[in-house]
Amino acid sequence: MNNYNYTDIIEHPRYQLKNHKPMPLTERAVQFSPFAALTGFDDEIDETARYTDEFTAMSDDRLDELNKSFQLLIEMQYEHPLVTIIYFKPDNRKAGGTYVTYKGNFRFFDKEEEKLKFTDGTNIPVKFVSQIKFNKE
Repeated sequence: MNNYNYTDIIEHPRYQLKNHKPMPLTERAVQFSPFAALTGFDDEIDETARYTDEFTAMSDDRLDELNKSFQLLIEMQYEHPLVTIIYFKPDNRKAGGTYVTYKGNFRFFDKEEEKLKFTDGTNIPVKFVSQIKFNKE
C-alpha cells in the first residue's frame, strides 16, 4: 500500500480552462442526482393496490323502500329538504368505485339527465343511489 503525502501539490491552484467558466455548484449537484429508470412504475403499483368496491344490486324490498323515499323527495322538492344520500361513484381509472355519503339540500330531479340536483350544485345520477335519508334541519 502506498502512502502519498501530496503536501507538495496540495496548495496549488486548481487548473481552469481559459475558454470555459466553471460550472456553479448548484448545477454540478444536479449531475449526481438519483436516476429513476422506471419512471411512473411506483405510481402504477400504487394504482393497482388501490381498493375499489363493486356496485351491488339491491333486493326488491330495498328497491321498494328506495322508490318510496324517492317519491317523497320529489313531493318535497319545493321545500329543499336536507337529505343524506348514499350512492355509488364509479372509478375513472379502473373497474369498480366507492360508496359515497353526501348530505345536502335537494333542489330538483332532472328527468332528462336522470340526476338529483342539489342547492350547492352537486349532481347525483339516480341509477347509482342506494339510500335516501331525510334529515331534520
